[in-house]
Amino acid sequence: MKSTTRGTLAAVVTCVAAAVATPAVAADGIPVAVPLDGVENSLNMEMPRIGGTLPLPTPGSPEGPRYVEGRLLPDRAVPQLPVTSDLPSLDLRTPVPRVLGDTFDHVAASTPTSDLRALTPGASLDAPLTAPQADKLGLPAPKLPEVGLLAPVLQAAPGATLGLAPGL
Repeated sequence: MKSTTRGTLAAVVTCVAAAVATPAVAADGIPVAVPLDGVENSLNMEMPRIGGTLPLPTPGSPEGPRYVEGRLLPDRAVPQLPVTSDLPSLDLRTPVPRVLGDTFDHVAASTPTSDLRALTPGASLDAPLTAPQADKLGLPAPKLPEVGLLAPVLQAAPGATLGLAPGL
């Protein structure tokens, strides 16, 4: 084996070992800041400060279908998928004219992150035949098909704060 091949192979093995040894850290969200420093410097005036966090949704495992006696298809044939996340957060601080006197010249608003739980829509359906019946020699009987939609679920408790403050 050539020395360049051995060196390349050693580098690849080292990179793989380093990747396996260091576990990936899951981030809760992506911080976002609106860069207005250039506008502030070019106009020579104070600009608003805007920032926040965009959450990363995490899908859960769906509840499997449940078999019900007397039905050909299982209940919840299309299961609902649970998703958990946080609501996006926002921080805004902006200068305002001194309307309320010299002590209040900034307005601040923020929405903290809060938990969000959701379930996607699902479906429950049944075939237009009954289960095999012993009194009919094991043959199924016709019946009306059944279709049911499972409504999506959204659960959160958002909040916000608004305030007046002096200076930065």
